[in-house]
Formats: sequence, structure tokens, C-alpha cells
Amino acid sequence: MTENSPKQFLSLSTPKTPNSVHSSSAALAMATLNHAQVQEVLHRLYAEAKENDAKVQAEEQALMATGGGTLAAATLASIQDRTFMAVAPEVGRLLYLLTRSHRPALVVEFGTSFGLSAIHLAAALRDNGFGRLITAEQSAAKASRALQHLTEAGVADLVEIRQGDAFQTLTEIGPIDLLLLDGWKPLYLPLLKQLEPALSPGCLLIADDVISMAEKMAPYLSYVRDPANRYVSSEIPLDDGLELSIR
Repeated sequence: MTENSPKQFLSLSTPKTPNSVHSSSAALAMATLNHAQVQEVLHRLYAEAKENDAKVQAEEQALMATGGGTLAAATLASIQDRTFMAVAPEVGRLLYLLTRSHRPALVVEFGTSFGLSAIHLAAALRDNGFGRLITAEQSAAKASRALQHLTEAGVADLVEIRQGDAFQTLTEIGPIDLLLLDGWKPLYLPLLKQLEPALSPGCLLIADDVISMAEKMAPYLSYVRDPANRYVSSEIPLDDGLELSIR
């Protein structure tokens, strides 16, 4: 996902409008996550993801079998561009709840993919009445689709998609109040270390796939679970596994 040579990144967003829902009125209104517009988009995308990812996985396994267990870089990139790798619906709802309760002014996400997690995060920001989401995605194709889905859900005005190498696109930002790591697993720890100076006191870290990809996640988990690094961390055994950390 990273590249050695510097490059500019593409920022995809819709014109911003004030997120002016007040807490008193928000308490009386239906949660944005439950709005028909949002639910229609999520239901459609989860159905598409289930069918699509099964086909792509079968294609990958067939190519691995004929290729001696390895895939060319271009082939792997093509497969990843077409795979949703979406957070499970229950994980999405947890992301919504954590964002509502933590009330972050700035949420940063590593790994936009097709935008399902971003929809949950942005829906929570809408209901909080303030805050914005900056989300980083290496794939131009995925970034474009994510913006389309966020627009369909009616929450794109709260989101800035930065397409490109996250180590370059996620610079000069902060303070970060909530950080979601759901991209290329070996990059979690180096990206966290780069972003640590921008983390606000009490920033909530959420790392996905800590159980399903435990081996690749080991360096990150060792770091956030070491008290010397000033984090308090706990595993949440939900779907592929989440690690919640705070300091």
C-alpha cells in the first residue's frame, strides 16, 4: 500500500455544510443510522459485498492453485481493488456507538475500502451534531466508489476521502480523537507511530481483524498492550476481532 516516492494525494469530498444538529433536537430525532436512506444503502452494499467477495475469493483460490501458491503483484492488486472487505454489520453498529459516546471532533480512518465503516462513523457524527471524518484509501477505484456510497447515504458532507499512500495523505492533521485502523495489517503499527504526536489525550484507537489476522497483527498488539507505551487496551471478540486502546 505504500510507495517510496513522494506523490500528491487526491482528496474526494462534497461541499461541506454545517453539521448543525443540536444535542437537544438530536435526542428527539431518529438516529441517522436508522434512516431509510442510510439503511437502504447499507443493506444493498452488504448484499453486494457478500456475493462479490465470495466470487473474488473463489477466483483468488483458483489463481493460487494454478500459480503455485503465489500471485503476481498486479493480480493481487486487482483482486484487492474488487474486494469489499467490509466491517460486519454488528461491527459497524459498534463503531457508531463508540463514536456517539466518545464524541470526537476529528475521526481518522485508515482503509476506506467501499465506505461501509465510513457511513457508520459519519452517521454518528451527524447525530453528535459536530465532527468530521478523514479517511485514507490507497485504491482510486475504491475511493471513488466510497464517495458515491457516502453521497447516496446522505453523509458525504462530513467526510473527506484522501486517496493515496496514507503515510503521505495523513500528515499535518490533528488532534485526532478517534482512530480506526482497518487497512493493510502490517502497516498498523508504523502508521500509529507516525500519527501518535497528533493523537489527542484520551484518543480512542480501534483496530480491526486482530483475531482473524492475529499473526500479522502481533507487532501492533504487542505495542498497544505494553504498559510502557501508555495505552490501556482490550480485545473485543466480535466478528474478526477488534482491539480498543486508549491513553
